[in-house]
Amino acid sequence: MSSPSEAPSEVPSGVIHDLGYRRYRGPRLGERAVAWAFFLTGLRNTYGLGRSARSKALPMVLLGLMLLPALILVGVLVQAQDLLGLDSQIVAYSTYPITTQLLISVFVAAQAPALISRDLRFRSITLYLSRPMRRVTYVLVRLASLTVATFVLIAAPLLLMYVGGLLADLPFGRETERFLGGVVGALLLAACLASMSAVVAALTVRRGLAVAAVIVVLLVTYTVVSTIQGISSETGDETVGEVAGLFSPYTLVNGVQAFLFDSPAATPTPPEGTAMGLLYVATTLLVVLGAIGLLMLRYRKVGP
Repeated sequence: MSSPSEAPSEVPSGVIHDLGYRRYRGPRLGERAVAWAFFLTGLRNTYGLGRSARSKALPMVLLGLMLLPALILVGVLVQAQDLLGLDSQIVAYSTYPITTQLLISVFVAAQAPALISRDLRFRSITLYLSRPMRRVTYVLVRLASLTVATFVLIAAPLLLMYVGGLLADLPFGRETERFLGGVVGALLLAACLASMSAVVAALTVRRGLAVAAVIVVLLVTYTVVSTIQGISSETGDETVGEVAGLFSPYTLVNGVQAFLFDSPAATPTPPEGTAMGLLYVATTLLVVLGAIGLLMLRYRKVGP
């Protein structure tokens, strides 16, 4: 009988493989390149580009519905200008976004949670913030993507109307001035809508709840404000209507356009006087900057 010291050794043997790993020695582009790529990706995602056909359906349908009324207006303007005695756009550039506000609100309500709530729900934001993008960069880039996407939705029919106006031989200088005022208003409206919807979407990780909340905030505020403005206009107390216009992004931006560019007002009580006009401008800036501040507070609790 052999002793334990004579037992055969069963030491496991192993092989070391050289897989040829090397450190990355290429250029590191830094935060600016990351932010630009992040912006383009967010902008493409809002219209479903590079994604499935299901993701493209809603934004492309909404864009088509936004262009359809403008196309009809252009057709009437070009074909029946002399018959109807038209010497300007049938619908002003400044009032078109309010006319189509339901479509715009649905678009923003659908895309804001897709950009904001999804990152929180699936915790992908922790990867974005790991390195080298900071929280403030994330907030600004997400807002920029949503703002530009909304601006494209609002400005595309305005551009179509402008081209139609030139084809109908409307005065070039006057038409260009009104169009530029409408483009500035479209940008301000897109920034306000994107900021408000982003704040609402950041408060929940459930996309359906965020969509409903954004629609309620945008449409209910306009309904209440327009009702108050209508009553104040009938009773002659227009100051109340002017102040009420500050509480809906649609009436707010339309008031800014009426003040800065003397654009046709889409509300019965547009801001009158320099003081009220400056208050509208200041409120617009406060909405955007306040939303950025609220988003920064929200993302302070999110760690990389």
